[in-house]
Amino acid sequence: MGVNTFTDLDLSEQRLGAIEALGWTVPTPIQAEAIPPGLAGTDVVGIAQTGTGKTGAFMIPALERLRAGAGLQVLVLCPTRELAQQVADDTVFLATGTNIRTAAIFGGVGYGPQIKALESGFEVIVATPGRFIDHAQSKRVDLSNVNYL
Repeated sequence: MGVNTFTDLDLSEQRLGAIEALGWTVPTPIQAEAIPPGLAGTDVVGIAQTGTGKTGAFMIPALERLRAGAGLQVLVLCPTRELAQQVADDTVFLATGTNIRTAAIFGGVGYGPQIKALESGFEVIVATPGRFIDHAQSKRVDLSNVNYL
């Protein structure tokens, strides 16, 4: 079965609404290849150029499978704070209409707001490695429920 539209993927109404609001009309090649196995719970490794829809390719299936209120379940590591912020913003948008919460954790900003955010609980954390390690070593992050990396 080929994937020609996002409705072919049997996504939630919330996700389809967010996708439509983003102006996405058809899945990109990386999305068409990665989303179906991701929805089935299969591990996926994908490589594609900048601007090809990789965030949607990995985040759409993750968001579809998350349990709101069950603690941290998705950890996304990004090489730069700019990319971490972009991925976090896209994730927040894709989670519109749900109770799934996303935190962006990266250097160049104070620890205080990040500590407060981590204490309030999130299902998704998008972080740079250095700042994430700082918080993990300080025992501010519980990885026991992480199913998506």
